Amino acid sequence: MRQTARVVVIGGGVVGASVLYHLARAGWTDVLLVERDELTSGSTWHAAGGMHTLNSDPNVAKLQAYTIGLYREIEERSGQSCGVHLTGGLLLAGTPERMDFLKAAHAKGRYLGMATELISAEEAARRMPLLDPAHFIGALFDPMEGHVDPYGVTHAYTKAARALGAEVVLRNRVVELRQRTDATWDVVTESGTVHAEHVVNAAGLWAREVGRMVGLELPVLAMEHQYLITEPMPEVAAAEKELLHVIDFEGEIYLRQEQGGMLMGTYERAGVPWSVDSTPWDFSTRLLPEDLDRIAPSLEVGFRHFPAIGRAGIKKVVNGPFTFGPDGNPLVGPVRSLRNYWCACAVMAGFSQGGGVGLALANWLVEGDPGFDVWAMDVARFGPFATPGYTQAKVRENYSRRFRITFPNEELAAARPLRTTPLYDLLVAENAVMGASFGQEHALWFAPPGSEPVEHITFGRSNAFPVVAEECRAVREAVGLLETSNFAKYEVKGPGAEAWLGRVMAGRLPAPGRITLSPMLNEAGRLIGDFTLARTGEERFLVFGSGVAETYHLRWFERHLPPSGVGLRSVTSELLGVAIAGPRSRELLAGLTGADLSTGSFPFLACRRMEIDLVPVLVGRLSYTGDLGYEIWVEAPCLRRVFLALREAGEAFGLRLFGARALNSLRLEKGFGSWAREYRPIYGPREAGLDRFVDYTRGGFIGHAAAVAEKAERRLITLAVEAKDADVSGDEPIWHDGAVVGWVTSGGYAHASRASVALGYVPADFAEAEAFEVEILGDRRPARRLAAPLFDPKGERMRA
Repeated sequence: MRQTARVVVIGGGVVGASVLYHLARAGWTDVLLVERDELTSGSTWHAAGGMHTLNSDPNVAKLQAYTIGLYREIEERSGQSCGVHLTGGLLLAGTPERMDFLKAAHAKGRYLGMATELISAEEAARRMPLLDPAHFIGALFDPMEGHVDPYGVTHAYTKAARALGAEVVLRNRVVELRQRTDATWDVVTESGTVHAEHVVNAAGLWAREVGRMVGLELPVLAMEHQYLITEPMPEVAAAEKELLHVIDFEGEIYLRQEQGGMLMGTYERAGVPWSVDSTPWDFSTRLLPEDLDRIAPSLEVGFRHFPAIGRAGIKKVVNGPFTFGPDGNPLVGPVRSLRNYWCACAVMAGFSQGGGVGLALANWLVEGDPGFDVWAMDVARFGPFATPGYTQAKVRENYSRRFRITFPNEELAAARPLRTTPLYDLLVAENAVMGASFGQEHALWFAPPGSEPVEHITFGRSNAFPVVAEECRAVREAVGLLETSNFAKYEVKGPGAEAWLGRVMAGRLPAPGRITLSPMLNEAGRLIGDFTLARTGEERFLVFGSGVAETYHLRWFERHLPPSGVGLRSVTSELLGVAIAGPRSRELLAGLTGADLSTGSFPFLACRRMEIDLVPVLVGRLSYTGDLGYEIWVEAPCLRRVFLALREAGEAFGLRLFGARALNSLRLEKGFGSWAREYRPIYGPREAGLDRFVDYTRGGFIGHAAAVAEKAERRLITLAVEAKDADVSGDEPIWHDGAVVGWVTSGGYAHASRASVALGYVPADFAEAEAFEVEILGDRRPARRLAAPLFDPKGERMRA
């Protein structure tokens, strides 16, 4: 074993092997994989080996397609067969709602280049003769599904990596990780110590233990997972070719051919966590006791849907642990506040995602950026709220729902409420329907008095639709009140604060008492954030950003922080807020503060300290509604008093509470984008229409050269869609002249303008076209490009 290495990868499952191969392929051959036992000896060896391209996140779907295409490459490089069976697969729908889900998946596949096909239940039975079509109404066929040999894939990765110069050491457990003052690592193993620049935690079942070596409590949990293998079946023997993979959503089962029989597995609703607190180091190539009673309800449905399997004998039952993250996606990337420590954990679908995870992490290490959008897998999408208790609740929920529909307007209940503000009980008393973001409860909309505060889940317009319309009308005609505490807030101060912000932000910096809006770019000139900057003193700024990206942005900020002269800290929990918006918002605030709020005294994008009912507040003259409005920021203990004062005084002005659903509707009719939808690391500022906020005239900010050179091959446009009873929710294809040319990033119904709106990206060549179509649940609806916002196109109300 070498004594020094550029990277030590801990863990010899399919993910660790993929990371090793991709690092070596990228030219970093001084890399070492250390495995406590044998390759595949954790979860990999007993996996069913299924692979597929479809995923709810299109960026993850692209990585899954890459993984499947990679197998031929590593077979050729290694001489090791991966045992690839590319049979194609069926996703079966037994209800109209599930068929709508498949229509949406098929539509999404259009712009991803996937050749999926919607077929009837009868056609599905012709292609997969074991199923009884009487239980289904249709299906989606995907030619890029199949299975591989877990042993073969893992060894193909490592053999190919070794051929490039990488080293693999087996039967050698890592027992300690010590970081030196220069941020390099001493990796202490049973056979000696390796000095490494970087450490990658790809330890699978032992990811928590390897995290705890450096003080991390990673949100990872193993669940018991069972599948059975039948005795040889005459129906299988009679098939002309290998049978298709199948996912039966109603039965919550998956199945594929296994030699002369069938393999059937399930993600049962009564899932059981395994080894909740820690994973024994001596657990290796062992299975757990079978528990067919636990999965019997799913198997009974499966046997009805596939009668021949019900008649077959059971040859073997496999029950083994697999790791999951709280939302079912992997945990990938650098860990905040811990230099040169990387994660590649919780990759449950290792044979669909392992190649993409390895590519992303290798790019990140070698180039400083994953090279594509990995937000859905980024370890930074969770914060300190993701405790072991939270993780267990969410993993159990996610496991039980793996084959169930999560509707666009659905809010999942596990581990809630978790983070609440002093307004929580007041909002609930006002009949708020609550949602959660980054663990933070916030109001979505307010159900009418006397009704249940419950939103009916659907792909169409829900019972919230008419109520949200009234909330929007109140904002546009009078004044609305919204809690805004779920935004992330950072304090930046010190003699170097202005220079540092000028380095990390691409926009203009505000003068004291003023506010500016600024994108943040990476070195490639791509968007990694959009912020509101308020300057409250010569050396003090408040920075407001997306709440869900707080850890993600803190990681970036801290990476670029100088050793002295700048103080940075999150004040998200200390500084809470509300916003008022609408034509009467100025009158309301003036009456409470006694301040002169005229445009001459307090213009658009000004900020000032004021007092509301004895409480000192910071008021900013801006509103995401695109209307006349104010954001009011206050220390947490005083938020309740400020809210009640606004609520009481607002009665005279027709004030109404509104929530996130109305805010989304209002921002759509202004064409305002949002982080993680319109603004992501795959887009540049010109493409996203944020170039007006970039100060190209000054150099020195990160990504400046790339931003100046940006070609903007695509453009963000706003469309008015002739929708029926369903609006876009995101990821729908955009058509032009009979071809798919782009995709929707977000949308909904703009109530005040009575229009269904979609925001999305199309090639620059089509950005000035007028007529488009947007495919909603399989129905191509006419759409027209909006050259100006539907509401207040000149911004006169916003600046009034």
